[in-house]
Amino acid sequence: MSIPRHFSPLDRLIIEFQHALGTSLGQARAERPNPAGSLPDPELAEPDRRHAAGLMRINHTGEVCAQALYLGQAAVARDEATRQHLQHAAQEETDHLAWCGDRLAELDSRPSVFNPLWYAGSYAIGLAAGLRGDGWNLGFVVETERQVEAHLEEHLQTLPPGDERSRAILRTMKADEARHADNAEQAGARVLPQPIPTLMALSSRLMKAVAYRA
Repeated sequence: MSIPRHFSPLDRLIIEFQHALGTSLGQARAERPNPAGSLPDPELAEPDRRHAAGLMRINHTGEVCAQALYLGQAAVARDEATRQHLQHAAQEETDHLAWCGDRLAELDSRPSVFNPLWYAGSYAIGLAAGLRGDGWNLGFVVETERQVEAHLEEHLQTLPPGDERSRAILRTMKADEARHADNAEQAGARVLPQPIPTLMALSSRLMKAVAYRA
């Protein structure tokens, strides 16, 4: 029988720092198969390829932010069930991160150079949300996932025709995000008051504008 290990504050800091580096600069590994599977990779005209890469870079950066947000929230969650909910969602976001990274490589592109900054900012927001209590913690999950659902639907409509590999990935991601939001609502999420949702939307727009190009 294994004995649970108790980490010191320094151990936890090192673990979190290693995860931050791995998420923002490393190559994530998915636990689930890539939804694109054996779908053919179409020959895209150069403008279409750049556009598809820009959209997938946005989604990759969004998953970096989701990892940081959920792990920051989990670090200070008061209820073990809430912590496990956040950690499970973070693991599925790791799948998304890996799939987006794979698709970027197929499109001869790369992740955003600003991912470490987005990770740091999102982790800080996650900590702040978690410190308000588990109801607010879960409320951030709901609002985050609903906004992500909306931008994934937009990307599904604006990807170049024929890019079914990217679409297959985004459809699965969208279904996962909807489930995360539904689960958080059922677990007791509070509705976030204004101006928090508006500020989150503005931050998301800034991230998307930067990540699309770099």
